[in-house]
Amino acid sequence: MRLDTCAPLGLFLLLVLDSSECLRLTVRPDKGSSVTVSSELPSNGCTVCTVVGGGNDTQTVCHAILALKPEEEVKLLFNCSRPVEQSYAVAIRQLIECTKDTCSPSTVETQPSLLNEFPRTFIWTIEAPEKTVVGLDVLGEGLRETSQPCNNGYQYSVAAFEGNSNAETRYCKAGSVTHLDLLDQAVVSLQVKPKTQVESVVFQASAGPLKGRTVVVTIDSSTTVTIIRFSQEPECELCSGVDSARTCSRTGTNLTDVQSLSLEFSCLKPQEAFSVEVKKTIECTKSSCAPTAGELDPNLWKDFKRSLNWDISVPERTILTLDLPSDTLEQISAPDQCQAGPQYSVSTTRSNGQIKTNRYCRGGPLSRLDLLGRTAVTIEVPQGEELDRTIFTAKAVPRVGRMLSVTPDPETLIIISRDTVEPDCSVCVDNVPRQTCDPRSLILGESRNTSVEFTCPHPEEVFSVEINREIDCTETSCSGNIVQAESSLFPDFNRTFTWDLKVSSTRAFQLDFPEPGMQQIANEDACPDEHTYVLVTYLRTGPANIGTFCKGGSVSSIQVRYKGRVSLQVPGETKMDPVDFKLSVGPVTSMVAIVKVNLPPGVSDTTFISANYPDDFPDNQQMQWDFAVPGMHNYTVHFHDHTAPECLGKDVEVEYRNWDKRVTKAGLTDKQPERRQGNFEMVLKNCETNRTLQGLSLKYSVSVMRSGHPVLCTVDLSKHPKVSLQFEKVGSDPYCEMSINSEVLKKINVAAGGKAELSFLDCPNEDVRLTASKLIAGCQNVASCSETLLTVPTLDSCLRMPLHSFTWHLNIPQDSTIDLVSPSGGLQQSVPGQECTAAVSLHVEESEGFSLGDFCANGIIQKVQVHANISVTAMTRDFSKTKGPFLNVTFSEEIPETIIYKVSPHKSSPTLLATPNWPNGMRPSSTVSWIVSLPSQYQARVQVVKVSQPKCKDRHTAIKVKLLDSEKELLSRREDEKTDDKLLVPQSFYLNMSNCIPEEGNFGAVTQIVLEPKTNLLAILLGIVGALLLLLIILAVVCFFIKKKKKERLDKEASIYIGRGNIFRPGERQFSKARSDNESHVYASIDETMVYGHLLGDSSYADSMQDHFKGMQLDSYQTFTGPSELPVLNEPEPEPEVEHFNTFLDPSHSFIPPRPRTPIDRQDSLGFQDRRMVDNELYTFKNTGEMNTIRLSGADMEPELPTSEL
Repeated sequence: MRLDTCAPLGLFLLLVLDSSECLRLTVRPDKGSSVTVSSELPSNGCTVCTVVGGGNDTQTVCHAILALKPEEEVKLLFNCSRPVEQSYAVAIRQLIECTKDTCSPSTVETQPSLLNEFPRTFIWTIEAPEKTVVGLDVLGEGLRETSQPCNNGYQYSVAAFEGNSNAETRYCKAGSVTHLDLLDQAVVSLQVKPKTQVESVVFQASAGPLKGRTVVVTIDSSTTVTIIRFSQEPECELCSGVDSARTCSRTGTNLTDVQSLSLEFSCLKPQEAFSVEVKKTIECTKSSCAPTAGELDPNLWKDFKRSLNWDISVPERTILTLDLPSDTLEQISAPDQCQAGPQYSVSTTRSNGQIKTNRYCRGGPLSRLDLLGRTAVTIEVPQGEELDRTIFTAKAVPRVGRMLSVTPDPETLIIISRDTVEPDCSVCVDNVPRQTCDPRSLILGESRNTSVEFTCPHPEEVFSVEINREIDCTETSCSGNIVQAESSLFPDFNRTFTWDLKVSSTRAFQLDFPEPGMQQIANEDACPDEHTYVLVTYLRTGPANIGTFCKGGSVSSIQVRYKGRVSLQVPGETKMDPVDFKLSVGPVTSMVAIVKVNLPPGVSDTTFISANYPDDFPDNQQMQWDFAVPGMHNYTVHFHDHTAPECLGKDVEVEYRNWDKRVTKAGLTDKQPERRQGNFEMVLKNCETNRTLQGLSLKYSVSVMRSGHPVLCTVDLSKHPKVSLQFEKVGSDPYCEMSINSEVLKKINVAAGGKAELSFLDCPNEDVRLTASKLIAGCQNVASCSETLLTVPTLDSCLRMPLHSFTWHLNIPQDSTIDLVSPSGGLQQSVPGQECTAAVSLHVEESEGFSLGDFCANGIIQKVQVHANISVTAMTRDFSKTKGPFLNVTFSEEIPETIIYKVSPHKSSPTLLATPNWPNGMRPSSTVSWIVSLPSQYQARVQVVKVSQPKCKDRHTAIKVKLLDSEKELLSRREDEKTDDKLLVPQSFYLNMSNCIPEEGNFGAVTQIVLEPKTNLLAILLGIVGALLLLLIILAVVCFFIKKKKKERLDKEASIYIGRGNIFRPGERQFSKARSDNESHVYASIDETMVYGHLLGDSSYADSMQDHFKGMQLDSYQTFTGPSELPVLNEPEPEPEVEHFNTFLDPSHSFIPPRPRTPIDRQDSLGFQDRRMVDNELYTFKNTGEMNTIRLSGADMEPELPTSEL
């Protein structure tokens, strides 16, 4: 094959096709090969053309399908608007002709380069004599059988004849199949993708006489094998036996009780013509089965389609159990088939002869089947499907029934009825041998202890029970009452309690229902609490269904004429909770029934239906409804659905009687009462109808709404997209009615960013609680979170009720913390003994509802850090006066604790720190810390005053105290240690408490902190020493200046003048007593300047003295004024004083000269001072001898003997 370009025809092609692909090939098929080229898209102009001639004489003939002749070279031109490899297909056919022992060609070739640009299919057809088999040996790598397309570009197929695609076998490369046996007209094909390299030789062909397949079988006497022909192709015979006993059949055979029997099939693949059916029997007693398993030789008949059947006989009241050791099953419906693998069918024969069949596939939850009655198991196995030797095991056990002891009440019937067809079960009464059984029903009427036995273990799934009682009433009373106690009979069965009631034909029996009454529902519905009541009346024309009712509604009483039935339907396993009916004899009435209704206050719409609805209301009958309408309410009657009959006499009418006895009549299509007030009666009257047509039926409702004027408010939260509002009715006013968008609710929620129409009808502001909430979230990390102030937005002015509380829901980013700071100072936690008295309180809790505590402003807590999503709820009497901001919210990095408080205690009062949720416990495994900052020169006395400890399931609780700049723990206590210690902390510290996982109890604590000034002993001592030193310095300075002043004033020396004889004082008065009689000579004090001032020579000093110095004279020196005329006093000589020293010494005892004299030398001069005398209390004269002192007072001295001077 040669590949040429399309250049010689390029101009022509451009004129014919625009933007089309062009390919020109020269090909020459081999001898014996038939090549066909076909276009896959002839409608798109894709053709294959033959080119004849050359140059200007070139001619082309185009075809959709072109057959090439063997050994003839031809030029092909491919024109297509799409890629040529996708637009054409090539089929290369060869014939393999075989005799009884040879084939031609014996080597099957492919001509690999021929048209390899296209998808190719190589097809080899076998021709061979009858009863000759052709063998193809696969060259190269072997083949493997598959049902899926091959992914390497090579796909082999083998069919018994051409066109038999349903029975073809597919192969891919790389398998174990290296030989194929084929018969006459068999077809082998190889499909390859474009540009795929193909081996030049693929098969080696050979021929030989056909030899059939022989199968040796052994079949026991309990097994029957039937070989059945299901297809006429291929031709095949089944033979068995030898010589004269040899028999052959083209249709099949039955085999049983044979040993090593050879079965010869005259065809290579008998499984394509025959199927096998195996039948076995298993006999079971009440306790065992023989054989105990369904077994099969897994390799026998493996290549055939098989049908395996086991017929298992089971005695009555015996359960057959089939265990599947290797498979699990899933039940399927009847028309479905298993997609792969065997299909199981299990049929059981019931006691009444009915057969039930279930189908199963592999791969479900069932590994065991419990069956009742005779059973047939059938397994349909596809060809080649592998099975285990043991398919199932069979066991039989006596069927366990259920025995009940029943004692009916007097005048009570118990009716047991069958509800379902499955499973096979009977109900029996009495014991063997008198026992009688019935698979359908049983009636117990005698009031005696009766044994009831069910032959199945779960009869409640099969039967239901009706408990019936008749009650006859006289003109005034009834002989019995509705049974209200929970019945102990058949508690797990579906039960129906019926009471047949009867009074005189002109009267009605009356049923009164307790609060909250009954609600009428559709006759085919059931009640939510699974207690459904049905009321039926018996008329001469037949029973009429008054209605179906549930607990909780507006129907308070029903009167039914003459005779009726009340039934209560309760499903199994439901605890009885019946309504306490009160049965009594009603008045004389012509109504079928009278229904009394108490319509509820507020907005309501209650539906009612006529008797027998949706069927026909009885002819010539009347039904009445008495409605009690609450005050200040309007009612409206709506007819929703009704059918009008063809009346033979009077028309159908509806009659209304108002509270004022006025009567209004209307037809079914007339306008019914609207917006009326007061109680009313409604009577539905039917006529005599044409019963061949549709009768009367009516479904209507009575709607009630308040007659007041509501307060309307349109709330628009679009300006506050994250704020939602909640309204709750908290008052006791029954007439208060709230609604949102015309729906009456006790609680109303306006979603964030939403809009709602609100109505408040007769609702005082104090009866409606308004709360609001806002979600604060959205930032992804701490860096993107901005500071937030918690403020209350302005709500719609039409909301007249005060805002009760406002809640902010704060969501933190991952690995971050919420910081709460009061913008008006610190926060105070409200705890017993330290309650908040501020106008605004803040309640903080985690998103899971765990409370952190209540807080207010102006406290000691400077900051609260929480590592969780929290909500903050603000409450105050008037939000219009306090809109915030309440807290400043920021976000910071993650903290290891759950909560951290930063605290600065007051100096003047004790501080109480309480754990979150006090007095309840902390959250399990949570940690709280307080960072306590103390003022300078203050220390803290810390004591845990209250604590509750749990019993820990895991870990321990802990209370720890550490200084901020030290890791040393000042205090560490667990739940099993005492915590009443008082701790003195000298500086700022860290208080930590952590909870365990409690088994019981809670962990919480209250800690008291009292600040005290510090007492520094060294500082006190140093202060005292410094003060004393300062005082001494001051005294020294004062003394220095005083002495200096004295020196300036004393320019002369001073002395004491003492005259001889009596002593006179310069003054007008004299001593009135002798010296021995007074203590005038005892000095209290002596002022030096006063004593010696006269020596300065100032005679005017005495005249300037104050008067008090001129009174009673003490022994102090007065100013000497010089000699004067003095009176002579005859004062007796004083006797010597022993106890006291004399102040003025006798001259004879004095060392001073008797009179003053002129100084002789320097020391006798008045200007001389002896330094030894200056340091004494008094200055005195001195002689020329030794300097001595003279004591002026002896008041505090002991008497001394006179001593002589030296």
